[in-house]
Amino acid sequence: MKLLWVYSDFLHPTTRGGQIRTLETLKVLHSRHEIHYAGLSNPERPEGPARAVEYASRVYPVRHTPPKKPSPAFVLQLARGLFAPQPVAVFRYRSQELRATVDRLRRDGSFDHVVCDFLNSAPHFSDLSGVVLFQHNVEAVIWERHAANAPTPLHRWYFRLQARRMLAYERKVCTSVKNIIAVSHADAQKMRDLYGVKRVGSVPTGVDLSFFTPQSQADSTSDLVFVGSMDWMPNVDGSRWFVDEVLPLIRRRRPQCSVAVVGRQPTGEIVNLGQRDPLIRITGTVPDVRPWLWGAKVAIVPLRIGGGTRLKIYEAMAARVPVVSTTIGAEGLDVTPGRNILIGHRPAEFADACLQLLTDEEERHRLAVAAWEHVSERHSWESVASAFERLLA
Repeated sequence: MKLLWVYSDFLHPTTRGGQIRTLETLKVLHSRHEIHYAGLSNPERPEGPARAVEYASRVYPVRHTPPKKPSPAFVLQLARGLFAPQPVAVFRYRSQELRATVDRLRRDGSFDHVVCDFLNSAPHFSDLSGVVLFQHNVEAVIWERHAANAPTPLHRWYFRLQARRMLAYERKVCTSVKNIIAVSHADAQKMRDLYGVKRVGSVPTGVDLSFFTPQSQADSTSDLVFVGSMDWMPNVDGSRWFVDEVLPLIRRRRPQCSVAVVGRQPTGEIVNLGQRDPLIRITGTVPDVRPWLWGAKVAIVPLRIGGGTRLKIYEAMAARVPVVSTTIGAEGLDVTPGRNILIGHRPAEFADACLQLLTDEEERHRLAVAAWEHVSERHSWESVASAFERLLA
């Protein structure tokens, strides 16, 4: 097949779950198909276009630098979000040049399939008919959850405004494309229910087992570890919730419980968590997250906001680290609470699950082995890419 793949970013440095899913899927597809990749290239990250040969036959980079968080330009974008018809998370990445490039490629390229990767890539299509939308989240649901968990009335009002606009925009895109590929059965069903679309399939979430499986005994790093992009609002909210609501309950029984928060570009709020507690370590960007997983007793996913599926859970399982997650954190994943993961939605439940594993080495080992066996049998990237191929066909 000859595929045109359009994304609002390039895939290196690979620091976000959506990037990982796309990268690993494309690597497999590239081994047997002709991939033409068009995306926005941030000049501050030249590694992206330079390494695109790892997953694409032809590359079409378009320079674009979205305002950084926080900055005056970013604040201006948020202010524009009060009046713009599209949600901020979409128009933040618009590029007329990339739109013209995509139009030209579709006109001249004779592609078997055209893939719009993520909703915020949709503005780069003049015509969405004939396009397959690869939808990693149900975006409107995420913004509704932002509003439900907002720290102030002003935040709640702004998030609800963005949620309404996202709902309208996501409905427009989902009803315009030829086909939708979701990342879980749950997300596929939400899109059917919200938007009345019928041409929706789903692919599983994968993990590179050989990459994450520990090869030797690792040095201890922390009792608990939370891995993720620490400039992504759901991770910021989850970190704050865990430190404020859950950790004090754990510390009643384990006063020296240590936590590592591992991920790129931590916000000032995240940095402050480590400054006020010497047992909380905020790493910032690290060259390799695996030593932090291998050196922890338990991986935590304290998310109250989110959509799609969390690759970080399968990565921890592949690293043979037991996982404690909220219900939303594990939403859409093929996991079984009590068998290969522990779930705690309320603070006391989450704390009890962490304490159970921290105090019982045998149970910690049992859960880690069961989780590793689960992902090793069912969640290779080869199987994900094969499912993607079938849905394209």
